[in-house]
Order: sequence, then structure tokens, then C-alpha cells
Amino acid sequence: MADASPRRAADGVRVIFLGPPGAGKGTQAAKLAAHLGVPNIGTGEMLRTAIARTTPLGREARPIMERGDLVPDGLLVALVRERIAEPDCGRGFVLDGFPRTLPQARGLEEMTGGDPGRWVVFDFEVPRPVLMLRLSGRRWCPSCQATFHLVNDPPQRPGVCDVCGTALVQREDDRESVVARRLQEYDERTFPLIEYYRTRARMVPVDGNRPMDVVFHELRGAVEVRV
Repeated sequence: MADASPRRAADGVRVIFLGPPGAGKGTQAAKLAAHLGVPNIGTGEMLRTAIARTTPLGREARPIMERGDLVPDGLLVALVRERIAEPDCGRGFVLDGFPRTLPQARGLEEMTGGDPGRWVVFDFEVPRPVLMLRLSGRRWCPSCQATFHLVNDPPQRPGVCDVCGTALVQREDDRESVVARRLQEYDERTFPLIEYYRTRARMVPVDGNRPMDVVFHELRGAVEVRV
């Protein structure tokens, strides 16, 4: 028998995922959005779509991303405003990777009518050594694009792709020095949002250092209790 709760929860649901890189937000956001029947909106998806469609905002973002620079707050706010105005967001949405700064959070409130008191904000917490291992342990096949992990999903032969036999490499973004910088950037830019939302929305701390199905069960319950 079909579960009716996702349809009830999707009625105007607005969910934000906060947490450092490697905390598992992307996977869980996609699963929760599918369960609720609402769009899963991530900054990467928005930027890629805008660039592919050569929208005015996409044309503005493309050279910034090609240089490897951070996309300005104002441009990301404009992209989100454009995205949530589309018909599929009428019943709600899940945001992954936005907002990341206080100006982005204020822009989100302005475009959605202010008070976020009924929003659910998930704050993923994972010990720093675990994050370092999750991110720096990834390996990638430059030939077929398959991905592996030295601990969680190792190849059958060390250093060799199971699919095509090509030598695996570590992406530059996954090197420990780069991972440490990304985590520091999160602390500086995004961590203040936790305090910001603590008094403005329904903040739900999430222990991300648990099996995926256990975490998802908790997320689903928190959103459905909200309705």
C-alpha cells in the first residue's frame, strides 16, 4: 500500500542541508527530495543548467567558474530566485549547498517571503578525521570515470580500475592539503549559518557518521513530523 505521508510533507516543505564537505549531504538530499516529490536544488546543478542554457546568469557565471573563483553571493541568490520560481517548486524544495553564507541566507528569506520559522534545517555533524578520510580516500579512473574509495569501496586490485583496468588517480580536490582548505573555508563561511538558523528555523542536528539508511530514516521522520 502506498505511503501517503510524502505527499502531505511535500505541501510547501522547505528543507536546507548544512554541513561540511564529505558529510553525506548530497546523497541524503537527493533521497529526501525524491521521497517528498519535490525538486532537489543544488548550486552545482543550478550553475550547470544555467550555463548549458546560456541564460544571462549562466553567461555571467561561466567565466567565474572557469577561473576557479567563488561565485558571488548576489549571482547565486539570483540563480536560486530564478530556479524556485519554476512550476515544479510550487509544492516545496530541498536545498543542498545553498545558502552557504549569511548574505545568501538573507537573500533566500527575502525571495521566499521572510520568516523561515517552519523550515527544516538539517545540520550534519561528522568528526573531522572521518571527513578527511572520506574525502582524501577517493580515487578516480581518468578513462571511464569510475570512482572508488580506499576504505569504503576499494578496487579489487589496489590502484587499478575494476571496470577498464586503468591506473586510478587522486583528484587534486581530494588531496589532504586541499581537503583541509575546503573544511577551513566551510568553518569560516558556512558555520555561522548554524547560529543564524538556530533561532529562525527548525534546526535538526544530524549525526552523519552512521549508516545511510539510519540517517535517512531520521531525516524523513523530522520532515514528516513538521507537517
